Amino acid sequence: MGTPPPAPRPHRFRDWLDQRTGLRRLLHDSLDEPIPGGARWAYVFGSGLLLIFISQIVTGLCLALYYVPSAESAHVSVAYITKQVAAGAFLRSLHSYGASAMIVVLALHFLQTFLYGSYKGRRELLWLSGATTALLVLGMGFTGYLLPWDQKAYFATAVGTNVIGEVPLIGAWLTRLLRGGDTIGTLTLSRFYVAHVFLIPGAMFLLIGIHIALFRKAGPAGPMQENPVQPKLPRESFYPRQVLMDMGFALLLIAALGILAYFHPVELGPIANPAEAHFLPRPEWYYLPLFEWLKFWEGPGAALAIVGAPGLLAALFFLLPFLDRGLERRPWRRPLPLLGVSIVMAGVLFLGGKSRWDDAHDPAVAAQLALQAARERAYNQAPFHPFSESPGGAAPALAPAPAGALSPRVAQGRGIFDSNGCTACHGELGMGTDHAPSLVAITKKFSPVQITALLHDPNAAMRAGGMPAFQLSANDMNALIAYLGVLGTTAANITATYNAAPQVAAAVAETNPAAAPPPAAGAAPPSAAAVALGHQLFQSHACFACHGQQGQGTAQAPALAPLVAPLTDAEVATLLLNPNPKMRAGGMPALQAPPDQVSALVGFLRTLLPPPSATPAPAAAAAPAAAPAAAPSTIRSAPAPSTRPPAQPAPAAAPSAAPALSPRLAAGHAVFTANGCAACHGPTGAGTAFAPSLLPVGHTFSTAQIANLIRHPTKKMRDGGMPTIAVSDTQLQDLVAFVANLGAAAARPAPASPASTAPIAPGAKPAPTAPAAPPAGPPPPPRVLSAAAQRGQVLFERLTCETCHGTGGLRGTIAAPGLAGTASLLPASTLENLLRHHSIRMQRGGMPLTNLNPRDMHDIIAFIRSLPSTPLH
Repeated sequence: MGTPPPAPRPHRFRDWLDQRTGLRRLLHDSLDEPIPGGARWAYVFGSGLLLIFISQIVTGLCLALYYVPSAESAHVSVAYITKQVAAGAFLRSLHSYGASAMIVVLALHFLQTFLYGSYKGRRELLWLSGATTALLVLGMGFTGYLLPWDQKAYFATAVGTNVIGEVPLIGAWLTRLLRGGDTIGTLTLSRFYVAHVFLIPGAMFLLIGIHIALFRKAGPAGPMQENPVQPKLPRESFYPRQVLMDMGFALLLIAALGILAYFHPVELGPIANPAEAHFLPRPEWYYLPLFEWLKFWEGPGAALAIVGAPGLLAALFFLLPFLDRGLERRPWRRPLPLLGVSIVMAGVLFLGGKSRWDDAHDPAVAAQLALQAARERAYNQAPFHPFSESPGGAAPALAPAPAGALSPRVAQGRGIFDSNGCTACHGELGMGTDHAPSLVAITKKFSPVQITALLHDPNAAMRAGGMPAFQLSANDMNALIAYLGVLGTTAANITATYNAAPQVAAAVAETNPAAAPPPAAGAAPPSAAAVALGHQLFQSHACFACHGQQGQGTAQAPALAPLVAPLTDAEVATLLLNPNPKMRAGGMPALQAPPDQVSALVGFLRTLLPPPSATPAPAAAAAPAAAPAAAPSTIRSAPAPSTRPPAQPAPAAAPSAAPALSPRLAAGHAVFTANGCAACHGPTGAGTAFAPSLLPVGHTFSTAQIANLIRHPTKKMRDGGMPTIAVSDTQLQDLVAFVANLGAAAARPAPASPASTAPIAPGAKPAPTAPAAPPAGPPPPPRVLSAAAQRGQVLFERLTCETCHGTGGLRGTIAAPGLAGTASLLPASTLENLLRHHSIRMQRGGMPLTNLNPRDMHDIIAFIRSLPSTPLH
């Protein structure tokens, strides 16, 4: 007998590979697996899930090549993927829609498994592995939602982590674990990224492998009439019919995802802005039922809603094979499990539908959501910028002015733009702020006729953003459109001419000449130019945002005409410069303006009409809204100007020198100041709104206890923002000596003034003691700000920090303290840490989370540190 002929080359390679891998046996076990009752379309969901998971891994790896998980770069990297990378928007959309498809197919797979009773017959571990994998799929959706770092991702994640914080006992710990601290920032992004890309997929790979191995061990359960332990129906091999069905379902999934990703790409919203107070967060559709469920619970019941009901459902879901142990698989023979699952599914569908219904039928919510969607579309249509500025950041460089742009009409248009308060929302040059979008290139998107129509009758999205209707003359409208056409160029810096405001004042006078009260006795009526300037100030300071466009009052603040009528011009000016406590409590900031502008604003307020439905109120009833009832008696009119030159003030007595500190106490004071202790406890340790007085510390604690508290602050101190001070042992001893001596220094009697030691003439009564007047002299020179501090000042204003900390952050308001003499003393590193990771006290005070890139953070810190080093009162 001769030797057998050698095998062909492909067969030889296959035999070589099979001898080393066992590939032939693996294919035999997989493709020749017997299926009781034959192949069915009901069995395709498991293979579909595996295909989507592989697709998610592939598309996720492609996206990870460009993604940078940091608060400064995450959004711009996703924008680069979407707008610049070839097929980047398609890949991102495929990944996003794949997450939703995975939830849908997972739900179908579990419903099929439940209806067929495929969890019965020694398949408990198979069910548990699948249920755990389902929780990981939900975790993948939650962790991936934050990664784009846009508005909806940020706020939805904030809501989600806050919900987790409601878990009793460990809620706060879980929230800090997820966020990497008390706030959402780069640490949160990095943790979510690691979980989304490494931890959860790794766990899913392991569980999917276990699930498949357990499935091979138990075998297919077959149709619902089959015995789950000893199948008796004829069997059919997995290949070819079931393989073809699975491949057909897979092709259907791929086609559906591809069509969605190509024709309806996922949008990316503007970069996350934690200071945005009007944004309405909405989670992905598969979390909407839980989102709606939580609306029904408040107070102590929230813990029951968050932990009790979902926890009970999850427990029943996992324990289903142990609770339903009978061999009967037909659903109509299992009424209780079928009824329970039906109730849960109906509740989930109802809650999700109700959430959509409520949003669509609440006019305010629907308008805000429409505005958010419009901003998303506008951002997606805008060209890609390599660097994404923080909200309210510095505006991009202006383009050169187009030929013929510098004209009187453009100057008049800027005057109309400024005098009607457009700058308050759209920014100084129409570049956009947190409150309204940029108007650059608006004339390329809309025709003059369309712009005119939108200004006369804003659409729903504009009205939801607070845009009022403007009724301008044809000449003014053309001038305004001419100015809008040069926004984004150097021509927008043209000096404004104010022609619109006098028309407003004239219109008021023509409509109702008796509306404005007569000027005070001896006072000349304000000129038209002064009223025009006052109207422009009223708009540019956004007074209309609370008091209405014509001062008619809103839900936030009262009408102005009845308030200013019983007061003199001097009293009104005093209240504008120094609001009384009731006005400050309502959010009224102090006006920072020179006297001529204050007078112009008072003159404009005199021209305002009272509300149509208002009846003239007596002075005693109208005054309290703007000033206490005793205001007329405590706020005096300014004396008439005298023609006599002012008398030279007598030279003030030199203040007595403060007692010199010992070298150790002086060194301790230097450590106290250098480490920012004065920012919270005050320059003399007497306490501020941030932290209590340190004066009694030396009498309450020993020096060893003080040193231990400085090295190891208590929880209460840490919650108030007290850091661990890293100083040397020598510096610590100096600091302890200074703090312990504060009480003794405060208790020293003040040296007597020369006036108090002057002899009293016989028979004369001692003069009453009066508070010492401040020494006369020129006002302090204005602060010279660096370029970084100037940019920070613009950021401070655009981020509306003045709403709480007062104009310029100097004196503060009832909502938050001033930053002069407190935060201005903190080292830059401490300030940055507080702005990125707020203390418990800042969070409870309502301090919004900050999201600033490194340059903007440096600028705003430079501005805060440029404030005076002593508190202003």
